[in-house]
Amino acid sequence: MSQTVAVVPNRNGARWLPGLLDSIGRQTLPFTRVIVVDDASTDGSRAWLAEHAPHVQVVALVSQHRFAAAVNAGLAAVPADADAVALLNTDVVLAPRWHERMSAALTGDGRCGAVAGKLVSLHDPGVIDDAGDVLRRDGVCEQRGRGHADDGRFDTPGELFGPSAAAALYRRTALTQAGGLDARYGAYLEDVDLALRLGLAGWRCRYVPGAVARHAGGGSTAALGQPVAALVARNTLLLVARYFPWRWAPFVLYRQVAWLWHAARGGRGPLREHLGGLAAGVAGLPSAWRGRRAVRRHAVVPIAQVVPARPWRGPDAGGHPRGHA
Repeated sequence: MSQTVAVVPNRNGARWLPGLLDSIGRQTLPFTRVIVVDDASTDGSRAWLAEHAPHVQVVALVSQHRFAAAVNAGLAAVPADADAVALLNTDVVLAPRWHERMSAALTGDGRCGAVAGKLVSLHDPGVIDDAGDVLRRDGVCEQRGRGHADDGRFDTPGELFGPSAAAALYRRTALTQAGGLDARYGAYLEDVDLALRLGLAGWRCRYVPGAVARHAGGGSTAALGQPVAALVARNTLLLVARYFPWRWAPFVLYRQVAWLWHAARGGRGPLREHLGGLAAGVAGLPSAWRGRRAVRRHAVVPIAQVVPARPWRGPDAGGHPRGHA
C-alpha cells in the first residue's frame, strides 16, 4: 500500500500527542501524511502541534463536533490518491511495524476493507485491550480479549467482524463507499456501525495480531463531556433499530433488561446516566427506522452472515473476564 494517510481526531489530547506522534515517526513503513483534526481543544493542543510537529497537517474545528464528525472532517482532507486511511486515537502508541503489517494484510486481499491489530494496555502491555470486535445479536459489541492476559490465545490471524477505531486501517475506497462514520453516534459504536456497513457491502476485515498498539483504554473519554454509559445505551438502541431484524428482538430485549438491572444496582448515578442514554436513544429511533430501507436496498451480504449466531449470555459470550449476565 503506497499511500496511507493517518487521521487523528484530537480533543484535549495534548498529553498524549507526543507519544503517538513519536511512534508514528518510528514506523518502518512511513505514512505519507498525518492529519490531526483538533476538535476545538482548550488544552493548548494546537499550540503544541505548531511548535513541536509542524510537519503535521492540522484541521482546526472552531466548535466541538465529537469523535465521528471529527474523523469525517479528517477524511475530507485526505488526498484523492490515497490508498488507505489509518484512524488513530491520541492515547495510542504504535509498535514500529504496526503500519507495515497492517498494510500487508490490506494489500494481500482485494476484498479486505478494514484491518484490526492487537491493542494492549498502555500501562500494562501484558493485558489485552482489544483483539478485534465481535458484534452479537443482542446488540452488544464485544472487544475480544479485553482484560485477559496476552498469553497467546489471540495470536491467530484471520477474519473477524471489525476493528476498534482506536487504531485501525481502512481501504479508502471502502470508506468512501460507506460514507465514512455516522456522525449521529457522536462517540462510541460509530466504528461498529461502520464495520457493519462494510460487512453488508461485502468487505472483509482481517485481524493481524502481530500489529500491536498500546492503548490507554479510555484515556480520551474525559473530553467527551458525556458519560460513556449514556452514550453506549443511546447508540446501542440506534444501531439495533437501524440494522437488526425483528427476529432478534428477544435477544436485544434480554440485554436491555439486564443492563437496566445492572445500572439500578449501581445506585442513582449509574441509573440516571443509563436512563438518560435510553431516553436519547428513543428520541433518535425515528431517524434510525427511516434508514432501514436503505440498509436493505444496498446490502449484498445478509446480516445473518455478517453477525452470525453465537452465545449472547453466560461465560461463552466472550468479552471481559468477569463474564456476562
